[in-house]
This record gives sequence, structure tokens and C-alpha cells, in this order.
Amino acid sequence: MTAFADAPATTGIDPVREPGKPVVVHTPAGADLASAVDWLTSHRAAIQAELRRSGAVLLRGLPVDDAASFAAARDALIERRAGYKEKATPRTDFGEGVFSSTDLPAVQPIRLHNENSYTLDFPGVLLFGCVIAPEEGGATTVGDMREALRLLPTELVERFARAGWLLVRNYSELAGLPWYKTFATQDKAVAEAYCEENTVGYEWVDEDDSMITRQRRSAIVTHPVTGEKTWFNHFAFWNSRTLDPDVREVLVETYGEDGLPFNTYLGDGSRLTDAEVDAINAVYDRVTVRETWQQGDLMLVDNILCAHGREAYKGDRKILVAMGEPVALADCSPETQPSTTVFAGE
Repeated sequence: MTAFADAPATTGIDPVREPGKPVVVHTPAGADLASAVDWLTSHRAAIQAELRRSGAVLLRGLPVDDAASFAAARDALIERRAGYKEKATPRTDFGEGVFSSTDLPAVQPIRLHNENSYTLDFPGVLLFGCVIAPEEGGATTVGDMREALRLLPTELVERFARAGWLLVRNYSELAGLPWYKTFATQDKAVAEAYCEENTVGYEWVDEDDSMITRQRRSAIVTHPVTGEKTWFNHFAFWNSRTLDPDVREVLVETYGEDGLPFNTYLGDGSRLTDAEVDAINAVYDRVTVRETWQQGDLMLVDNILCAHGREAYKGDRKILVAMGEPVALADCSPETQPSTTVFAGE
């Protein structure tokens, strides 16, 4: 029996469940912001209970149309804010812990991933909000990582449980982010101190003042509230096999296989075969659900139970995000312990 069985009932929110979509909860129609915030506050326990059950909950019908109203709704739903560490993609900072969901180009879809799965603490909950709905596409996709873990090939799961996964980053001005943006400092000593405190191996490449980092993390964790095991990592997301073949060819030709901005390995340093990476991505595709954004929609995502991504889109799109309820990796019973080196059977 998992802990969430004792969570409060979802009384008063009437969740709508449809195949292929996240759970949708309709909020009172025509409410002003103050009334909407009061409703969210009074129904917070029921919303949280549904979030633990489903992994993601879309709240529809709210008067959220800018960063300020989004922040007000966030404060009704999330008790503690969480920081964004070891930045990997560009975002716009609107202040008060509100960011753009991503500033990557509209034509580029984003595969499912768990936010900051490579850090030693990470947001337990994400809140997305739709200020401008795109003309076409652009859904924030989500997928249940409990189900993903059940669907993955047993042999692969056992290998990842034993060795974890390894992330290697090559920081550059030309591809990905430079190190000073990732670590939010121009001071090398500050970046080094962060790495040492957070179990990130690093080295400097003197000829162009760039940086390489390596960090081994657990691929499987246990949710600290529900007690359920989940697939929690960026392994497939940043694996070179997952790149569009034309993009991969250009990057490998430019930087070499070992110089890509991001690449991932099994925690023992070995590469998975193309077929094995494809099998992981096929599971992500299988568990993906989506709902077309409407202006004012909010979506809560339990970052441990559920991964998220983004469809390509056309037209204007403004989706905000806030991160909260920080969780330490150490509280998630990681199958493998964090390290700066590959797994050696310790």
C-alpha cells in the first residue's frame, strides 16, 4: 500500500478523465482573479490528491492572462518555490520565480523529461500556465513515469538500476549554453565550488576557456510521498541517438562524438545500442498524453511521477512556468548514488 492511498479525496473538483489526455478539472466559470485564487486555495488538498494519483492535472477556466495573475495562482497552489539549477535551455525570467517554459524555436519539439533530473535537488512540482494559446500544436505533453518504468524492457531496467546513467556536457558559446549561463556566474571558482558541492565532475579546456562536466545519477527513484518507483532521468532526452539525424550529423562533424553539447551513457560509461535507445523513446511515445492549450489554463505536474515535453507549434505561444516544492534526491531512495565517475561495481 502506497502513501497516497491515505491522501484526501478529490471532493469538489470533479476530475474529467479521457483517454490520451491529462486529467482536466473545470474551475468556476466567470470568476475574477481574487475569487479564483480563493477557489484554488480552498480546493488545494483535493487538487494535490488528484496530482498524486494522476501525475498531472489541468485546471481550466481561470482568469490567468499575465505573469502577475499566474504568480497569484501559483502562490495558492504551491507552498515553497524551487530554484532552476544547472540551466540547460534558454528561458525568459519574468521575476518572482516565473519563467517562460522555454525559448527554444517553435519548430523544435521537446521530448518528455523530468525537470532537473541530473541535480541533487529538484522541483517536486511544476506549474505551467497558458497566457497566449498557439494557433496550432504547442501542447505541453506529459507522460506517467510509473507506467514508463513498467513498460521498459526488464533487462534494460536492471542495468540502469545497477549502474545509473551518466551525463556529459560540453559547454560552448556556439551550441547549448556556455558554462557561465548554466552556473549563473562569471567566476570560475564559484562554478567549481558548485560542482564540488553538488557531485559534478569538471575540467577546463584551456584553449577556448570552455568546460566539460560529468555526473552520474540514478535512473530510478522512489516518490517520497506515494512510495512508488519511477523512471526519472534525461538519458534518452540527451542521448545522441535521439537527435534528428541531420542535426546529429552536423554536430558530430563539428564537435566530434565526444564533444557534443550533451550526451548520455549507461552509468558504467558504456553506450546503449540504437535499438535500446529507440526502445526507451518508444515507451515515452506510448505514455504521452496531451491537451490543446486554452488561454487561462494551468497545469500542475508532479515532476517525479510525470515527465513533460512540448509539441512544435505555429503562431504566438506564451506558456509560463513556476517550480516548487523542492525535493532532495537523497529523499527519493535512488537506486544508485550520485558520483562524478562511472559505476565500477562499488
